[in-house]
Amino acid sequence: MSVKRKVLEAKTDQELEYYLQQGNKFVPQASQFTYEILKSRGRIFTPEDTERITLMIEKKSEEDKIIIHENHKKATNLIYISATLGIVNMILFPDLPFSFFSIFVAIIILGFMFGIGYMISKGSNGAKYILLVCMIFGIIYIPFILLTITRTPVVGIINIVQTVLQVWAIVLLYQIPKYKLE
Repeated sequence: MSVKRKVLEAKTDQELEYYLQQGNKFVPQASQFTYEILKSRGRIFTPEDTERITLMIEKKSEEDKIIIHENHKKATNLIYISATLGIVNMILFPDLPFSFFSIFVAIIILGFMFGIGYMISKGSNGAKYILLVCMIFGIIYIPFILLTITRTPVVGIINIVQTVLQVWAIVLLYQIPKYKLE
């Protein structure tokens, strides 16, 4: 989240004091700008105040960092490969009626998969739950995969590979340790 320095400069010194209080809910950049603005207005900070404010800004900056585990990157690649295979499946599947509605639904599903991949790449913890719920609902799809293997083996095999990739991504995401910032 970005903070506009000009907005802070328009505030009174008394209003700016809230940005420098311990435990405030403002982003670190706002506290940093406030400190600089008050100094430029002639406010003299004691060395203890300066150290307290600096430590507060550093602590808040550490809390704001999103930790992206290596498994996030691996799972993202697996989801992107799965979504790309979905595009190949759309092209190869002979029974797919090429109507506006079917193409629209396919694009929505692919967009959803690429969106999940993007969320995972940003370290989102909620993406693994969404993916797991989708996989649970996908169990209903297993008979269709088996039927597809008998009718169009290439498409059926791609469906199985997609399922394996997605399960693998879920396993990787659930192996990520929970980080605790102190």
